[in-house]
Amino acid sequence: MFQDHSVAVVIPAYNEAETIADVVRGFLAVECVDRVLVIDNNCRDATAELAAREGATVIEESEAGYGCALRAGLNWCLQEGLEIAVLSEADGSFEAEDIWKLLHYLSDANLVLGTRTTRQMVQQGANMDKLLRWGNVSMAKLLELFWYLPHEPRLTDVGCTYRAIWLSSWSKIAAGTIETGPSFSPEMICEAYRQGLRAIEIPVHYGARMGGESKHSDSFFKVAGTALGMFRTICRKRFRS
Repeated sequence: MFQDHSVAVVIPAYNEAETIADVVRGFLAVECVDRVLVIDNNCRDATAELAAREGATVIEESEAGYGCALRAGLNWCLQEGLEIAVLSEADGSFEAEDIWKLLHYLSDANLVLGTRTTRQMVQQGANMDKLLRWGNVSMAKLLELFWYLPHEPRLTDVGCTYRAIWLSSWSKIAAGTIETGPSFSPEMICEAYRQGLRAIEIPVHYGARMGGESKHSDSFFKVAGTALGMFRTICRKRFRS
């Protein structure tokens, strides 16, 4: 619990057997975390079994995609009557203790976003080279420009999974999210602004993966494809919704 509010950590997972046990243990060790929810997004390895063994609640989501997995986890938390959801990754690149920062800032916002673009908080070996950093900054500034009035956002990283949201706020934006892949991350921010919600961004630690490979940024072509998808999503949310 955090200030008498229930807290669940939602972790999308696709073949993360190398890292999932450590990640689940890390979050369950944080005093404010009540539940860790691992979304089994068609895993073909022992991810689900290892997560359950460490005390996580495992939910199966057959529709493939990062966005589908996160949406399934958020909806499950909402249906269970939980109050706060924290989204994270299964690769161990985020520090569980940073959850305290996200939650404290959530006291003054509907949605708190982590950013991985603060160089002093990016550890050696992290998957955040110049291309990724400036790609995220560029998309963040585009979104910032589109919603400058009336929200005046200050954003540097629209693709960071590590974020916290009140589930009452998720209930307001859920119907406006349709992206199945990594574009779900900026779509979630856009929809929050469309609904007049308050979103703020804070720096979080970002380290090297404990194991496995990135599904969206392990090559130039995947990075470019992800960036293009995010660009289209931001434009769609601003001009077509």
